[in-house]
Amino acid sequence: MDGEPHRVRAELGAADIRAGAPRRLLLSLVHLTDLQLADVQSPTRFEFLNRQFADPRYAAIVPVQRPQEALNAHAIDVMLRTVNASSGPATGAPPQLAVTTGDAIDNAQWNEVQAFLALFDGGRVAMNSGGPDYQGVQSLDWPDDICWKPDGVAASGPDLFRAAFGFPHHPGLLQQAIAEFTAPGLQIPWLSCFGNHEALNQGVGAVTPDLAVAMVGSAKPWALPDDFDHDRALELFMLNPEAFLAGPSSTVVADAGRRPVTRREFVAAHDRPNAKPAGHGFSERNRLDGTAYYVYDTAAIRLIALDTNCLTGGSAGCLDYDQARWLEARLAEVHSAYRSPAGSTVRTAADDRLVVIFSHHGIDTLIHPLISHTGPDGQPALGGDAIRAMLHRFPNVVLWLNGHTHLNAVRAWRRPDDPARGFWEVTTSSIVDWPCQARLVELVETDGQLSIFCTMIDHDSPAGPGLLRSGRELAALHRELAANVPFGGMDSTRAGTPADRNVELRTTAPFPLERLRTG
Repeated sequence: MDGEPHRVRAELGAADIRAGAPRRLLLSLVHLTDLQLADVQSPTRFEFLNRQFADPRYAAIVPVQRPQEALNAHAIDVMLRTVNASSGPATGAPPQLAVTTGDAIDNAQWNEVQAFLALFDGGRVAMNSGGPDYQGVQSLDWPDDICWKPDGVAASGPDLFRAAFGFPHHPGLLQQAIAEFTAPGLQIPWLSCFGNHEALNQGVGAVTPDLAVAMVGSAKPWALPDDFDHDRALELFMLNPEAFLAGPSSTVVADAGRRPVTRREFVAAHDRPNAKPAGHGFSERNRLDGTAYYVYDTAAIRLIALDTNCLTGGSAGCLDYDQARWLEARLAEVHSAYRSPAGSTVRTAADDRLVVIFSHHGIDTLIHPLISHTGPDGQPALGGDAIRAMLHRFPNVVLWLNGHTHLNAVRAWRRPDDPARGFWEVTTSSIVDWPCQARLVELVETDGQLSIFCTMIDHDSPAGPGLLRSGRELAALHRELAANVPFGGMDSTRAGTPADRNVELRTTAPFPLERLRTG
């Protein structure tokens, strides 16, 4: 079946590109984000908080669990197999590179990192933790009915998803979902990125010493304590998440592999013998400094990965001044001319390249709601407005890729002094949630101008789950469940509008593009 036609968006100029004009490919990449690969049996995933879904005090915390998440590794595997077989509709060329923009894992755990790297590099994917059998909120004997229980009806009666929304029964599904399997991995180089779910418990809570002990322990809570202070729910989740361990709990098999992972360890884990490129973008300097921002250059384009996460807690992002100064220096290296903060023109001896930024957070989520962050030099961290103003001083910046919001969105950011110029911000939906998509991005020179073709990718799985005998059928069930999640599936805005999906983003070239090499 053909996909949606590409809508032309020309808010940033170049509206008069000739139909049928020759196209020269500058770069073809695939954008994957928010995989949320979870250890679904972890003692420190507080799924019972989904009971608070209607309480506005929990709006920044829930949902904590999704009915499809145990199948997530299979959806990711089939998506990567689909990417391996894909080609760009604008040029017919296969993708040359893949870019991830964070939240590859869910709960900042070491075993989740290992599963993520096995999926992307190829290898044995082990999603089970603890003992041989599934122990968690979806089992029939779990003392709560807020989560979908695919094995059938518990002695206490049907779960909420079965009773209220008609979710099906698939006996044996959980054991099948967590069984080990072998993934071929991506067959193209891929770059990694650090997101808030890599940094924090459930992407929100600081990993405190007490929480770290609980992660590898055998007590899994299933309700809040009776005296819990709901008015402080978000504050406690961010700063003292161990407060959520104080309620009733069940005993599960402990697993040392659930230990928390630091940013330094996450970066170092990418330094694998088969990594392409080396470190998947992370450099030796990142490993030494414990940072997660870097540059990756192709012949025509500089890609800049940012670390937009606040390690002290909270899901929103920020950028400290050290990283902002580093970013400004890396931008200057690929500009023959740019504007100073005062507005004067700065000329350099550098060769021009196009610039693509990628990070987990986008402009509207680069602000922290509760905590005033400061950088190493004591200055306050930068939010989205300050970063956007900086990028507008560097005309070769044409694209910013990000995720975090789990929805498809495309926005033109016009330069205040020249509204016909600026850069595009492209946010791609998650793999874990509906519509479970990735995005193919082709940067193309046409008639001396730049077109950025964005095409949504659905993984190649059946329309229905069938008999659930293969990874493709498990991926199909994952998508079916995601589509039917109340308030977060097909009835939500996550898919975006047609202008947020298959689009041709036309952009006035910031310099003569014939200067660019593509070999």
